[in-house]
Amino acid sequence: MLQFLKGRSPIYRDWTLLQLAALALALDQLTKFVVRQTLEWHHSWPASGLFRFTHVHNTGSAFGLFQDQNLPLLFVSLIGVLVLAYIYQSQERPTWLLRVSIALMLGGALGNLIDRIHQGHVTDFIDVGPWPVFNLADSAIVVGLVMMGWMLVMQREQRETAVADTDLGAMDPGYCPLCDGPMIALANGSRCADCGVRERILPAQERRP
Repeated sequence: MLQFLKGRSPIYRDWTLLQLAALALALDQLTKFVVRQTLEWHHSWPASGLFRFTHVHNTGSAFGLFQDQNLPLLFVSLIGVLVLAYIYQSQERPTWLLRVSIALMLGGALGNLIDRIHQGHVTDFIDVGPWPVFNLADSAIVVGLVMMGWMLVMQREQRETAVADTDLGAMDPGYCPLCDGPMIALANGSRCADCGVRERILPAQERRP
C-alpha cells in the first residue's frame, strides 16, 4: 500500500480542499452556536409549519439514527475522516468533483465530531416536515456522498466506453463485398468508405446458434 501511494500529494497540501472543508465546518459550527444561544432545547421557531428550526440533542448518527451510541459513533467519525484521506490519496489526479465531495464530507464529519467530543451529543435544528431533524453537517455529508457516487458511476461508464473503443479499434472491418472498398468500423457494424454500404453486427442475443 505504501508503494502504491508513494509520490501522491497528501491531502493536507490541497489548500483548496482544506479551505472548502474549513468553510463547511465553520458554517456548521456557527449555525449550531446561534441555535444554542437563541432557541431553547426542544423548542421550535416558528411553532408550526412545514419548515422550522427545532433545537434537539442527537446522541445518534445523521438524521437521528442509532440513538445513544455517541462513543461508538465518535470512533466511526474518526475512521470516516481517515477513509476520506485514503480515498483522496489513492487518486493519481483527484478531480475537482472528488475534491469538493471530500471537502463537504470532511467538514461535515469534523463538525459533528467536535460536537460529540465537546458536548456528548450533536446539535440538530433543521426541521422539515416528517423528516428527522438534522443540521448543516449532515447535509454536507449527504451532498458529498451523492457527488462521489455520481462521479464513480461516470468513471465506470467512461472505462466501459474506453474498453469498447479499444475493442472497436482493434477490429479489422475488412473490405466492401460490393465495391471492394475499405470498410470503416462503426459502433454497431461497419460502412464502406467508397459506396457507403453498411454491415450491421447483430447483438449476441440475436445471433443464431
